[in-house]
Amino acid sequence: MKGIRIRPEQDGLRTSLFDLEAEIMEIVWEQGWDEFAVTDVHELLESHREIAYTTVMTTVSRLYDKELLTRRKEGRRYLYRSMMTRSEYIEAMTREVLGSLPPMGQDAAVAFLVERVADADEEELDRLEALIRKRRRGAHG
Repeated sequence: MKGIRIRPEQDGLRTSLFDLEAEIMEIVWEQGWDEFAVTDVHELLESHREIAYTTVMTTVSRLYDKELLTRRKEGRRYLYRSMMTRSEYIEAMTREVLGSLPPMGQDAAVAFLVERVADADEEELDRLEALIRKRRRGAHG
């Protein structure tokens, strides 16, 4: 992923993508498209608001430039494909943010995680425990 900016004042995907970029990625993930054309996205967006085809085309192209989408030419149009699932994207963004922090910021992030664990319910603790076990197996196997 390249060209990603963090916008902490926003929520969800909008922390790292502009509003229309985030909306388009949500559509792609929700629709579960293997491949799609700009017209597919434009039709869905236009069903609930007025938006120019060229605006959608430019935004999809930016998502390609940011390496969130791949594309291949089919005739006179491009067909796009998501490079990652929503959860893979969130994981990659989390890694990028944590990796960009100075050591003090990384310590604060770990402290925050520990604080969250203290407030976690049994299900969340089981999930964290499974992640730790998986990580240990990967480090020693």
